[in-house]
Amino acid sequence: MVSAPVWSVDPRTGKQREQVAVEATAQEVDAAVRAAGAARGTLADRAVRAAFLRSAAADLEAARDTLVETADAETALGPARLTGELARTAYQLRAFADIVDEGAFLDVIINHPDDTATPPVPDLRRYKVPLGVVAVYSASNFPFAFSVAGGDTASALAAGCPVVVKAHPDHPALSELVAGVLRRAAAGHGIPEGVVGLVHGFEAGLELIRHPLVAAAGFTGSVRGGRALFDAAAARPVPIPFHGELGSLNPVLVTEAAAAERAEEIGGGLAGSMTLGTGQFCVKPGLVLVPSGTGGDRLVKSLADAVGDTEAGVLLDHRMRDNFVAGVRERAGLEGVEAPVTPGPGDEHTVSPGFLTVPASRLTEEGAYDLLLEECFGPVTVVVRYEDDGEATAVLSRLPGNLTATVQLSSEEAAGHGRGPELLAELTPLAGRVLVNGWPTGVAVAPAQHHGGPYPATTSTSTSVGGTAVERWLRPVAYQNAPEALLPAELRDDNPLNLPRRFNGVLER
Repeated sequence: MVSAPVWSVDPRTGKQREQVAVEATAQEVDAAVRAAGAARGTLADRAVRAAFLRSAAADLEAARDTLVETADAETALGPARLTGELARTAYQLRAFADIVDEGAFLDVIINHPDDTATPPVPDLRRYKVPLGVVAVYSASNFPFAFSVAGGDTASALAAGCPVVVKAHPDHPALSELVAGVLRRAAAGHGIPEGVVGLVHGFEAGLELIRHPLVAAAGFTGSVRGGRALFDAAAARPVPIPFHGELGSLNPVLVTEAAAAERAEEIGGGLAGSMTLGTGQFCVKPGLVLVPSGTGGDRLVKSLADAVGDTEAGVLLDHRMRDNFVAGVRERAGLEGVEAPVTPGPGDEHTVSPGFLTVPASRLTEEGAYDLLLEECFGPVTVVVRYEDDGEATAVLSRLPGNLTATVQLSSEEAAGHGRGPELLAELTPLAGRVLVNGWPTGVAVAPAQHHGGPYPATTSTSTSVGGTAVERWLRPVAYQNAPEALLPAELRDDNPLNLPRRFNGVLER
């Protein structure tokens, strides 16, 4: 059987740029996973892997011009956006290096024996160890930050886990370049280049999730693709954790008081957020509850003016363009749905942004209008006009899990008056990140960040952005009554590695 070629394609023209690779066979996937597994021991030294992460960041920055040029040719996201994303990716690698140096992620807990407790407590020492080889499935819409050197890879390496990345077909040439940068950085610290594997092809992705040496997986992509891999991970003879980010509507609720106070500001902000990156952000606001009445009317007019002035753009590939055009056509065809600015095709390679409006009463019960409660990838949002608080709550109660949920409040409500606290509590069960008077596009890389949410936003309760993302690739282990001489250095009483820990109930830093 001859493997199919892997082509780099220009989404601005739909033409093939170059053949980058061939789709990996089962034997090649096996070789990549085994090479990654063989490199695991070289990541055991925290100082070595922190230095590796910092070198990878510096080397990505040194190759910026070539990487950004290639990324733009394959994604049409533009040099400015891609330069910023590469900087974010380098920052993320350095942030995880700092986490490795600090060592708090090991979660060291030591309890000495206590015969007075009920029942008696033996000598117990607990910390976390890396799971093993991690499979990473790249995203299309963030070719740096959620791809070969993105958050899943950076956090897995920080945990001490080698990775094998399944490249996204929308940027295969960039994937090869970035993998090369990471491998050279690894070699500079005595780490085998196989610590970062790369495979291409749909079947290779399935072989990867099924490989017995793969211990966990991270995925960012569609609900359909992610769910298939999640099910495959669970169906293995030895099931493995699958941390998938699948899809999100990212609802926004605008209160009547907020619309009355700053309708034009909210409308302009919504337009910027829903069209950012041609609507291809995973946290794009896809459904917005706006009150009926004068304030809501002003908001919709402001949104229409801003979206109408936004130029058509190129999506990441022509398949996504076709899905977008078909999706907005089907939604716009529902009775009672209107399009103040019609979304759809631009020329043969672009799409035009727009938005739809619908009365909230159409969405309070199951039926054909449930389609409006599903994500439509691209520059479109659905504005739901509600008559009263009860109607808005009824719509919110029907939403699936999300990465984000946003409430736009008036100044009085934000000060704690009226329904502000109640609305915050109402949105909390819907999402992993709840925003007040802001927009969800833009996910800061910070220790307190959470980028995840109830299904189908993610398949687990973890985050793929921020310092705690490293926890996905670790498992706890406790030693009971082990002699000091046999213990790992991390668990010895004298703390030779100077780690943060909880020692007999006292937090030590």
